[in-house]
Amino acid sequence: MERMLKIGDFARILNVDRHTVLLWIKQGRIKAIKLPSGRYRIPESEVKRILGEYYAR
Repeated sequence: MERMLKIGDFARILNVDRHTVLLWIKQGRIKAIKLPSGRYRIPESEVKRILGEYYAR
């Protein structure tokens, strides 16, 4: 099973604000799972995908 990250952890890895990550989720730029509590979890593979897009430029 893939490791799931909290928004804050994801933001820290990418060096962006938590609100930016939430915006990306709402825009559909990042795949995330919404828990019954209303919080999000982001698959670790999304970090690799985002970083791969960044370094491919």
